[in-house]
Amino acid sequence: MKSNGSVRFLTLITLILLLLALAQVRAQAQEQLTRKITITLKDEILKNALDKITSVSGVKFTYNELVAKSKITISVNAKDKPLSAVLTTAFAGQPLQFSALDKEIFIRLDLAKEKKPEAGPAANPVTSLEKHTLSGTIKSAATGETLIAATIRVADTKFATLSNEYGFYSITLPKGNYNIEVKAVGAKSYKAKADLDKNIVLNVALDDDLNELETVTITTKASKRDIESPQMGMERLSISETKNVPVLLGERDVIKTLQLLPGVKTSGEGSGGFFVRGGSADQNMILLDEAPVYNATHLLGFFSTFNSDAIKNVTLYKSGMPAQYGGALSSVLDVKMNDGNNQKFGVSGGIGLIAARINVEGPIQKDKSSFLISARRTYADMFLKLSSDSATKNSQLYFYDINLKANYFLGEKDRLFISGYFGKDILKSDNLSGIDWGNATSTIRWNHIFSSKLFSNTSLIFSNYNYKIQSNSDESSVRLFSQIRDWNFKEDLQWYANDRNTLSLGFNSIFHTIKPGEVQANGDSGFISQKLQDRYSMENAVYLSNTWKASTVLNFTYGLRVSAFSILGKGEYYTLDTEGNVTSSTNYKPGDLVKTYVNLEPRFAAALQLNSTTSIKASYVRNAQNLHLIANSNSSSPTDRWVASTNIIKPELSDQVSLGYYKNLGTDAYELTVETYYKTLQNQIDYRNGADIYTNRPIETQLLFGKGRAYGIEFLIKKKTGRLTGWLAYTLSKTERKIDGINNNTWYNARQDRTHDISIVSMYQLSKRWSLSANWVFATGNAVTFPNAKYKMLGHSYFFFSERNADRMPSYHRLDLGATRQLKQTKKFSSELNFSLYNAYGRENAYRITFRDKETDPNRTEAIRTTLFRFVPSISYNFKF
Repeated sequence: MKSNGSVRFLTLITLILLLLALAQVRAQAQEQLTRKITITLKDEILKNALDKITSVSGVKFTYNELVAKSKITISVNAKDKPLSAVLTTAFAGQPLQFSALDKEIFIRLDLAKEKKPEAGPAANPVTSLEKHTLSGTIKSAATGETLIAATIRVADTKFATLSNEYGFYSITLPKGNYNIEVKAVGAKSYKAKADLDKNIVLNVALDDDLNELETVTITTKASKRDIESPQMGMERLSISETKNVPVLLGERDVIKTLQLLPGVKTSGEGSGGFFVRGGSADQNMILLDEAPVYNATHLLGFFSTFNSDAIKNVTLYKSGMPAQYGGALSSVLDVKMNDGNNQKFGVSGGIGLIAARINVEGPIQKDKSSFLISARRTYADMFLKLSSDSATKNSQLYFYDINLKANYFLGEKDRLFISGYFGKDILKSDNLSGIDWGNATSTIRWNHIFSSKLFSNTSLIFSNYNYKIQSNSDESSVRLFSQIRDWNFKEDLQWYANDRNTLSLGFNSIFHTIKPGEVQANGDSGFISQKLQDRYSMENAVYLSNTWKASTVLNFTYGLRVSAFSILGKGEYYTLDTEGNVTSSTNYKPGDLVKTYVNLEPRFAAALQLNSTTSIKASYVRNAQNLHLIANSNSSSPTDRWVASTNIIKPELSDQVSLGYYKNLGTDAYELTVETYYKTLQNQIDYRNGADIYTNRPIETQLLFGKGRAYGIEFLIKKKTGRLTGWLAYTLSKTERKIDGINNNTWYNARQDRTHDISIVSMYQLSKRWSLSANWVFATGNAVTFPNAKYKMLGHSYFFFSERNADRMPSYHRLDLGATRQLKQTKKFSSELNFSLYNAYGRENAYRITFRDKETDPNRTEAIRTTLFRFVPSISYNFKF
């Protein structure tokens, strides 16, 4: 409880310091207006007048180009007057306003006061009352790929927008002539003139910026955090940002990169599982082209299912999730696959120590359609064949995955996407026993532009995850099978109502089928063939949200998601007593409605821009989750058991409040983000003491239910330009549960609780051909339960466990090093060598600690530490043509 109080105290102190800092900034800004000056101006052009005021007062002004080019003249005669009084007198009768921002004074044209425009609507468009819409799609000229989050900005005005996840944008402007500028990560900026006297479609194809790509920076000026948007708790990664981050065995991995960001914690040594803001692993919704992926790991968690060659964009929402997302309490990881190059045929790939991959893409019909095929396979089992042991030689240890995609332009307003993913892991010992598991997803999406203001995305989605365990001998065999399968239909609409409001609305309907376990036994195996009841359910949701630009400095997003989870027959459902014993049951026929849970999930976020480089944001979000993973370890296991809500297992609920401070430092070379959060959780699940999740008894008899809380503060500072780039991330947090029947009904640490988490990531461009990288991580050990006593019975030792999760694993830290050598680079072919060293100083981090009687003295107990990785070097060759 001491550490609990410390974290609360530190969080409170940080919040107070943050608010005091904001108050100090505002106070400094007001100080400028009270400074007394003496000045005389007569019919002075506005910009010249502001320059002269700066020269006598030392106070700087900031303004846009409309103010700079204005022909407005001002006159004033002031002696030892406060600057605020001088400006008030000078601006009397003029369409001008001033306000204090940081250490500068912001000047803007007040169009409401302007009686007569300085020029006609074409020259000064913002004075026109007639409005039209500029819309279109942003894509890459080289590949035809649509570009997500490209910035479309109207020069000399406050108007700007971003392209959506399909590259579409829409912006409504007063009638007039405009200069339009479009920017995106890794692309040259594009400028065009638009004579907006009617609705106009402007599709833009951006050329690659070769100079920017050769620099190999972690981010670019185009990917800076949007301080104006109310969205907070969001991290967006492009694949280029993962290129040089050293990882285990040299396999680029977007999830491993995300684990280096604040608020995201790894679930174990080398593991692809992750925890977000105190949530468990199953409280992350992982989507691949909108299809849920229920086990996003390979090789027992050491690799993720996402082949970087096939991925275009990765977005992680830690808080303030948009209303179209639901079904998980802690986060949404939205992964988008590449569409395929519709301009030219290309091949890329790589060969590493344990895996090889290849990516093939090209046009089906140039400019109209394209395809993508990306495949990866490990070949660790090839090395097993070198063994002299016949059992080892005949064993299998590998995984493969395949990404497929095709897309078609059906016309100016319609586009069709078909994508699929298939992945499988095989671990078998001499064909006698083994386990295999895998995911399969498929998505069909239709984009339709109803008008310049209304965009539609319609999706039909399939997802399947299953695992099989097989054990064979001459006399018997046992086979265990489990599966979760979804069919999902979605409709999402974006309506760009006007220049201040953008609405998102839609619905989705998912039919879940869960096969929790099926045992087939033959011969003298000691097992009895049985089948646990299949569970069926329907999950429906509707949502509506609006992003409202209330003013030039204040933006809001607000909305509501309504979810309904219906439990369907056939099957038997139970009533339990307080000890978890079945007291009665009810049998339902196919299609019978057992129970429906309806949950309202409101969303709210606000952003206040303090000046051109600084903003503060706040958000509140409620989430509901109806699919639950019953796991008995931190690391992800393919045999973890998925269950749906029942009449006993209720939907999990979370309420999260967040507050953030955002600052672009210097000339946008640095970026500072500070976010703090407090989350409450309802209907949390944990085991009864001595539970067995593989029993044939109803799973509800093994579980207990209660509440939880998680809170903390996250710091992130990035250096985004120059030869040296990278970031520093620090998280201070606490995660607890309170469940009757555990630890005397008091608060206890959740398994994923870690007080401190630090990541330092750096990349250095040594020369045109060589780039270096390093990352160092430190984390408090996970909460665990160690035995505090033992007793002997019939010559065997048995350990006694008292308080759950009252102990800690040792602290974890590790240094990884990497280097990339560019071998050849032409317009048609490029290649490189990548070197990495995982755990460079050989830290023996504890993966597991077990206890046993000491061999020399059975009355004493010794702890055995298992370490997985020390000094893991790797080399890989990557190519593209």
